[in-house]
Amino acid sequence: MRSGAIRLAFEVNGVAHEADVEPARRLADVLREDLGLIGTKVGCNAGDCGACTVLLDGQQVCSCLVSAAQAAGRRIVTVEGLAVDGQMNALQESFHLRGAAQCGICTPGMLMAASDLLERRPNPSEAEVLDALGGVLCRCTGYRKIVEAVLAVAHRVVPPPLPASGEAVGARMPKTDGPAKLVGAERFGADVWPEGSLTLRAIRSPYAHARFEFGDLATLLRRFPGLTRVLTWKDIPGRNRFGIYPTGKDQPALAEGYVRYRGEAVCALVGDDAAVASIRDDDVPIDWRVLPALTGIDAALADGAPALHSEHPDNVLVEGRVARGDVAAGFAAAVATVQGRFETSFVEHAYIEPEAGYARRVGDRIEIFACTQTPFMDRDEVALILGIEPAQVRVIPAATGGGFGGKLDLSLQPLIATAAWLLDRPVRCAYTRPESMASTTKRHPARIDARFACDAEGRLTAVEFHGDFNTGAYASWGPTVANRVPVHAMGPYVVPAVRCTSRAIYTNDTPAGAFRGFGVPQAAIAHEALIDELALEIGIDPLEFRLINALSRGSLTATGQRLEASAGLPLCLEALRAKWRHMRLGAEAFNREARVRRRGAGIGCMWYGIGNTSMSNPSAMKVGVSPKGRITLYSGAVDIGQGANTIMMQICADAIGVPVAALSLLAGDTDLTEDAGKTSASRQTFVSGNAARLAGEDLRRQILRLANVGEGAFIEPRDGELIVRDATGERAIDLSTLPETEPGLVLVGRGRFDPPTSPLDADGQGVPYATYGFAAQLAEVEVDIELGTIKVLRMIAAHDVGRAINPIQVEGQIHGGIAQGIGLALMEEYVPGRSENLHDYLIPTFGDVPPIETILIEDAEPLGPYGAKGIGEPALIPTAPAILNAVRHAIGVRIHHVPATPDRVLGALAVARAAAASAA
Repeated sequence: MRSGAIRLAFEVNGVAHEADVEPARRLADVLREDLGLIGTKVGCNAGDCGACTVLLDGQQVCSCLVSAAQAAGRRIVTVEGLAVDGQMNALQESFHLRGAAQCGICTPGMLMAASDLLERRPNPSEAEVLDALGGVLCRCTGYRKIVEAVLAVAHRVVPPPLPASGEAVGARMPKTDGPAKLVGAERFGADVWPEGSLTLRAIRSPYAHARFEFGDLATLLRRFPGLTRVLTWKDIPGRNRFGIYPTGKDQPALAEGYVRYRGEAVCALVGDDAAVASIRDDDVPIDWRVLPALTGIDAALADGAPALHSEHPDNVLVEGRVARGDVAAGFAAAVATVQGRFETSFVEHAYIEPEAGYARRVGDRIEIFACTQTPFMDRDEVALILGIEPAQVRVIPAATGGGFGGKLDLSLQPLIATAAWLLDRPVRCAYTRPESMASTTKRHPARIDARFACDAEGRLTAVEFHGDFNTGAYASWGPTVANRVPVHAMGPYVVPAVRCTSRAIYTNDTPAGAFRGFGVPQAAIAHEALIDELALEIGIDPLEFRLINALSRGSLTATGQRLEASAGLPLCLEALRAKWRHMRLGAEAFNREARVRRRGAGIGCMWYGIGNTSMSNPSAMKVGVSPKGRITLYSGAVDIGQGANTIMMQICADAIGVPVAALSLLAGDTDLTEDAGKTSASRQTFVSGNAARLAGEDLRRQILRLANVGEGAFIEPRDGELIVRDATGERAIDLSTLPETEPGLVLVGRGRFDPPTSPLDADGQGVPYATYGFAAQLAEVEVDIELGTIKVLRMIAAHDVGRAINPIQVEGQIHGGIAQGIGLALMEEYVPGRSENLHDYLIPTFGDVPPIETILIEDAEPLGPYGAKGIGEPALIPTAPAILNAVRHAIGVRIHHVPATPDRVLGALAVARAAAASAA
């Protein structure tokens, strides 16, 4: 019995339980660790996210805020208790059919909150749904499909049949991994660990810039008998550096007596869970010498500023450039020129799952089970840190509860791997919410100065753009941002003369990395604002102005690339034209009667290069047939909620010519799959989807050759054989007679795809991407000019996706991107040390995301799998520009610093009024 424990009795999912539990222990921990009910998730331990919601005597509660003693003698229902006779209940089924679960980490909490509502209100209104589920946060779905699922549960829809062979691509097919998310069986990094695991907790710097020395660590070990080891940088077996690129690895796994940001790990405590939890940070003997911090871009660039990295004495990590045409002549020939400075803030990824996982040593190898977006990159980086070969590292991705770029960088992997390697004991770690927010990468803050010009017909003549991006203490994805931004900085428009430059700058701020767009969302805020201002200046409707200038098939981009195929921006704009006019007129009619509340309609456009910028970007896949006739797709494309598992299955099934139900999936394991590249840059559908298609086609060719039939034959897997039919009859391939080509497989199809690109020269000329996504979004907003508040009333999104492999998932990505775009525009601003929880850091909730209409434009990309491109990042990029342009339409004032919080809105209005009074 634990110290201080008492015997408590309660009922869980209809079963009576008795357990010896400390009375003050969190109910969430009792359910997860004592009863093994891992469907109850923990995202914050503060009652902010709602992921741990359960029913207590029929009412929803956050189980992280309920003590075990409070549950004594009561009835508890978790997500595992919703199923009926082993089958999903009506609510779970409704979620499944409507794509209401993406990554799945918030899904159990959503289901429990919705169950509470439906018990009280079997046929609720939308307002009741919004209210009842408002305490549960989601970062993936944008909430709208959850609302739809709850509203539809009273009218249960029979599940559609799985698509037949050759019909999966384009089908509105539920996620193949959806049921696991909905019944609480999905295993995230904090859900499982080997028996006998030690616990690791990092000690992190409370200072943004400091030098330090350790005191007597041996005394610390004696004071806390359950403490096994204190790891410092001297314990790193290999190279104490990691980073994204092969050169310029600049971030230590554990700081070497010098910290560059608040939250940097300086040592790691390893021991039993109780001991590690009981040690306070100030119990660890560390002597700090605090240094002046370079906070923000100006401090880092100031004369005399110390170099944070000796290789970069001016604190400029990297510069980017795209230059084409005679910019001076372009501005001289213009009839209208507009310019502006735009600033954005740090933005936190706020995935609901904090980083978690375990590592264990297996002989001369290390195995890591953890959340990640890039298992093969993790493998290679951990090998460098341990001083071993990549083949000695196995990464098994856990289910990942959201990523959005934030789980591309290493987090806990080097620490748990080092501890497990040195101690030969399994070691687990789960970040707290404040730890996750303090220590992991953010969206780059940007300061952008731009100038746009056009002629009398509204055609752009020149663009000049410079953006400084705060990359924080370490490089992370700073080079990617600095190189991608200049390519996209002029927007999705034909511009004969451009000069676009960028810099990524080191500071003592939190490292900035990848976040859904690699700097393009920040650039889009600037270019879409100035496009609107030019349209206003010469009196052309903003949508029509964009249509005049839109890139289309045959256009030449600013990098000199000819768009030979898919370029659907004109189709997006044309699809929105009637809706735009109606929205614009409606806002103006409202404003004729209103005084305090003002409405506006705004438009934003985007383009986005799919995949890496001007570099090799391959993916490899394999699909195999076992002697028993089971077809398995081995996919290294990690699904972080965006649906890669289902998409790859749809594509591969159609390529083979079998139903999706005939395939099984083995995903992510670096020992068992090929390297499909990272889940980022909106690349998986286009790049890995092509690899899956090629692998399926390769397998199909082998099967048809064995059966000696033509291309049009039909394939049916059966137990121990493959049946192949064509017009001449039926043939059976007895798989037991075939030799194994790989362990457990008698037939293997392989596919590899690397998008054709070319390096960019010194002026950024070349082919940076093989294809681009395009989109236009409309926003309708209402601004309270007395309070400075902004409410988004409606969004309409037209996206050129090439081909929608699965329209449900494409819509879900658009909804989720729009929700994050609303946060970027209106509320999200991370401040180190002040907003390191989900209470002080605001993300959109149910009430913040309006109805969203999606219009899928399928301008097929010949290089794509069945014409598909990508949607993950394009979904977000035009949202903030559309909202900010709508605010400009509503109040006549441009917001130049986002998020457009009430104080900034009121400040901009005050400046405008003062200027008007002065002019009068």
